[in-house]
Amino acid sequence: MFDAKSPDELTPAMQRSRGAAMVSFSGSRLRGLRQSGSAKAILPRVAGDSEVVFLNTSGGLTGGDRLDYRTSLQEGARLVATTQAAERGYRSDAGVARVHVEHSVGAGCWLDWLPQETILFDRAKLHRETVIRLAPDAGCLMVEAVILGRTAMGETVSDLQFFDVRRIERAGKPIFLEPFLMNSDILANSAQAATLADGRAFATIVLCAHGAEDAVDAVRGVLDEPEVTGAASGFDGKCVIRLLAREGWPLRRQILRVMTILRRGAPAPRVWQI
Repeated sequence: MFDAKSPDELTPAMQRSRGAAMVSFSGSRLRGLRQSGSAKAILPRVAGDSEVVFLNTSGGLTGGDRLDYRTSLQEGARLVATTQAAERGYRSDAGVARVHVEHSVGAGCWLDWLPQETILFDRAKLHRETVIRLAPDAGCLMVEAVILGRTAMGETVSDLQFFDVRRIERAGKPIFLEPFLMNSDILANSAQAATLADGRAFATIVLCAHGAEDAVDAVRGVLDEPEVTGAASGFDGKCVIRLLAREGWPLRRQILRVMTILRRGAPAPRVWQI
């Protein structure tokens, strides 16, 4: 006898991506490397500071996916950490994609956390947390850029759930804390000046180090990229830059110019170079 099944029973369960990658350095020496699932850590041979390039081989994130990147620096290590390409948050019909990034920057160490853009598509659901823990005399540069859809493809984003927490601590105390929420209600009013003002690409850049506020004037001198609005402020060992643009390409050019100032002329990681 034919056994009829419901549509739910006929629909196969979708696979979910899981990935974790961790690297640790003591001075210029690699001390540990662990990777599993869709997360990989590539260690290119470069002159100067050590470099790690994180890679998500699943090709993007959707509901139920989990991704974890971590670094640990000791004994004066200096590291540039980035991602191989822009991370993509795709439509999610069920569940939320979650990303956790954690960096431990020990005494006398320095970290440049320079991930490439996060591109969010319509109906994406992504929760991300980035934590950088600094020793009292450690420092860091953090870049986070987000693009809503691909303008060149005529894509628009009207339905979204994006929650992003960025936290930098020094000696266990928060010195920069930014919980960021963007959802469908906010997008519906994005033309208001208090939100995106019709922008679809935005970034936050934070430099945390002794005397970081002294970089403000130099940064303001390069905030003139066409089609990008930017502002910089400096206070209490921090320099914070906000950028807003209608498209991702001019935003990327402006980020690269700011990075050149804050990194004292050092070239961007190869994967970033235009």
